[in-house]
Amino acid sequence: MAVWDNLTGQADAIAILQAAAQRLPSGAGAGSAAGTGLTGDMAASDAAGSATSRATIESSSMTHAWLITGPPGSGRSNLAFAFAAALLSPGTPEGDLAAARQVEARTHPDLSVLTTEGVIIKMESVKEAVARSQYSPSVGRYRVVVVEDADRMVERTSNVLLKALEEPPERTVWILCAPSEADLLPTIRSRVRTVRLRVPSVADVADLLVRRNGVDPVIADSSARLAQSHIGMARRLATNADARARREETLRTALGIRSVSAAVNAAARLLAIAGDDAKAITLELDAAERDGMLRSLGVEAGQSVPPALRSQVKALEDDQKRRAVRSLRDGIDRILVDLASLYRDVVMVQLGREHVVINLELLAELRTASATSAPEATVATMDAIALARERIQSNVAPALALEAMLVSAIRR
Repeated sequence: MAVWDNLTGQADAIAILQAAAQRLPSGAGAGSAAGTGLTGDMAASDAAGSATSRATIESSSMTHAWLITGPPGSGRSNLAFAFAAALLSPGTPEGDLAAARQVEARTHPDLSVLTTEGVIIKMESVKEAVARSQYSPSVGRYRVVVVEDADRMVERTSNVLLKALEEPPERTVWILCAPSEADLLPTIRSRVRTVRLRVPSVADVADLLVRRNGVDPVIADSSARLAQSHIGMARRLATNADARARREETLRTALGIRSVSAAVNAAARLLAIAGDDAKAITLELDAAERDGMLRSLGVEAGQSVPPALRSQVKALEDDQKRRAVRSLRDGIDRILVDLASLYRDVVMVQLGREHVVINLELLAELRTASATSAPEATVATMDAIALARERIQSNVAPALALEAMLVSAIRR
């Protein structure tokens, strides 16, 4: 199976990275990577004077640092790890199965992953990744460093990464992921080659759910539509009935607001729903991580943790708490995205465009809501949702931001 098989809707980006993996020149070093990345094919193209061929080859030639950008749910990380698997595979463009499995499990000796389960990526984590990037590959042709959510680095942390990109080791490849180029420092953007992803179609995401997760086609199509082609959220909706129920309750709660007091109560309920959703995501993972750590430390089930090992367990618990905070914030943001889709649907019904409604299951309620206000008022509610997202990102208390937003959603 090719390492690219579990990707969808990104044919152009896959073609660029697949061709780059094929064009790896033997003995490629920092100098060729940091420059134009010219290969023999490109030199021949220059001699022929073909501008079209040159552009095609240059876009797929190999370089030492890549930036994969795209909206949330477009598959940035999936594409990054598929590219990493192709780079770490011995000589086949489709990818070696053993290497692909190691990359999937994050256990390949030449792969380093810089990610965070907190709100930001810590400087210590970046320094550790930079130090590991200096090592020579142990079994493959390259050492690959994948930076997920590169936009979560503050400026001084980004400057640590910048030094590594300015003076790249001879056989190290960096793969950064971020929503857009604007989320990174200009100095970093100037040292990477950008591959931009688009939002995959609902049909593409549904097909992926059927192929990869064995989801019923009807549920797959509905989940992809409700998730607005966000691959991760579509998978969760398709495989978790509780997640679908919580989403529906969120939308019905918003549609039922008739007064200021109802808006305040609705804000509290939405926070509770976000908390329940976050717990559902983290509890099972937390328990599995703790059990795995205790087994690796030689602590039997039910046995108390020896004092000498408690600091390691405490460090894991602290990491899990940070992940819980981020998961709650992400859950609140998902609720706001769902509400934006709801009021977008109300506008569509008000404008007579029911055929493009996202939340088809609530069409009757959407018609009722559309009759209680003008399109201008609904657009104002959508603006309030966008403002609430900005406020929460700026550390405004979520309850206050939600209350202010939901007051604008009152329908009489």
